[in-house]
Amino acid sequence: MELIDSHTHLDFPDFDADRSALLAESRALGVRRMVVLGVYEGNWQRVWDLVQSDADLYAAFGLHPVYLDQHRPEDLSTLGDWLTRLRGHRQLCAVGEIGLDYFIETLDRERQQALFEAQLQLAADFHLPALIHVRRSHAAVIATLKRFKLKRAGIIHAFAGSREEAREYIKLGFKLGLGGAPTWPQALRMHRVLAELPLDSIVLETDSPDMAPAMFPGVRNSPAHLPAICAALAEPMNISPEQLAATSTANSCEVFGW
Repeated sequence: MELIDSHTHLDFPDFDADRSALLAESRALGVRRMVVLGVYEGNWQRVWDLVQSDADLYAAFGLHPVYLDQHRPEDLSTLGDWLTRLRGHRQLCAVGEIGLDYFIETLDRERQQALFEAQLQLAADFHLPALIHVRRSHAAVIATLKRFKLKRAGIIHAFAGSREEAREYIKLGFKLGLGGAPTWPQALRMHRVLAELPLDSIVLETDSPDMAPAMFPGVRNSPAHLPAICAALAEPMNISPEQLAATSTANSCEVFGW
């Protein structure tokens, strides 16, 4: 089975001690390509250096809503500069991680919205897909995406919404990122939603080092866990892990133009 991990933070210090070994282990398990997402201006160079060291890693750059208080007004124009400089590079694959987070109540929603819209405009301008973080904010994200009508759409990361929300995203051309969260037995609502998702709307991801699946509780998540996540999610979807892997890989390739 060949798998693509469509959402990782492999540049994080959590991996500094054993990153090369982990990449080798992931590849041996069939996880060949991995996307590494930037989250604030200070980690973009680290992401790019990592991606340049490995032909099967791909970079996305964005200003994540959770780091709102770290972002400076000039970071948006710096992001534009990065995208301009790397335009057309085979390892630049998206704008992300961007989005809205209403779970953390201290994050200013107006500032989040302005930042989200500015970055969706960059995705449109550079014809790149958007990798979108949504936490307790589906209505606002869907309304915003309806206004922008991105030609290349992208991925709704760690999708945990309802059937209706899934339908809205799919209508807008987005794929739904599935990882460790729905593997937990208590994620009953998600198990019901999974059973009804169209196969051509799904991509697999880990969000490493976060969101460890039920099979690896309390440990650092990694792309090496993706085959186990695939097998666990295939069950409520009533398909084989091989079928889910093949479909997810094809869907990721479609999003990123590979």
